[in-house]
Amino acid sequence: MKADKSAPPETPAHKTKVIAVVNQKGGVGKTTTAVNLAAGLAVAGHATLLIDCDPQANTTGGLGFRRQKDAEEQRLSIYDILLGPTTLMEAIQPTPIDNLKLIPGSKNLIGANIELVEAERREYRLRDAIALLNNDFRFIVLDCPPALDLLTLNALVAAEGLLVPLQAEYYALEGVSELISTLDKVAQAFNPELALEGVLLTMYDDRTNLSQQVAANLKEFFGDKLLKTTIPRNVRLAEAPSHGLPVELYDPRSRGAEAYRDLTKEILERNNIALSN
Repeated sequence: MKADKSAPPETPAHKTKVIAVVNQKGGVGKTTTAVNLAAGLAVAGHATLLIDCDPQANTTGGLGFRRQKDAEEQRLSIYDILLGPTTLMEAIQPTPIDNLKLIPGSKNLIGANIELVEAERREYRLRDAIALLNNDFRFIVLDCPPALDLLTLNALVAAEGLLVPLQAEYYALEGVSELISTLDKVAQAFNPELALEGVLLTMYDDRTNLSQQVAANLKEFFGDKLLKTTIPRNVRLAEAPSHGLPVELYDPRSRGAEAYRDLTKEILERNNIALSN
């Protein structure tokens, strides 16, 4: 993919794009998408930071970090950044991909919604922390909790783009109107730059009438915001987190890896950014 020479240059040269992967429903492939999109962007040559904002810390575990209490106590996490003086740079952890860094999640986030209530600039804590990075990363990907709470609000206030994974099932649109309404309210009250980056169909099986009908319904509802890429059900994709690897490293020839490479390319194209490698 070549850069569009007619496009104006970015200012600054490496302005950070923050993408929040969010859906208040669980089990839709949110964490899988956050991990593998971030990995894809990094493999494509873009410095990428993945922030695990979910108390379940599945993103952290999916990149090979132990989630037991003793392991969590030995490292800084997004909790320490939201509730304390810790900076993102102090909490960064390396991953198996050189261009990809991680801010771990923590079970301590379970109580963060209560603790944040009395915090100064409670909705802006993550945004303020990201501002201190001075565009060190080309992309920041936020894995949000499966809830519309203060943690998710912090992510929405910090983000420019909202990526919504939806499972290809009969109830795919259930709750989406609430999410879109929340997006609009956050944009009006806190973050006018926030926009829908795209809607991603996950667990898609093009052999079934149901998947095709869901795709048609979503296309009618979202128009060009429905991404062309679909993520299939794939055994290797499901296995990868247990090995602490994104699917691109676990089995790059799998259908899951191919799908997330397609997603990476589509996101880059939508942002007029060229593959760097």
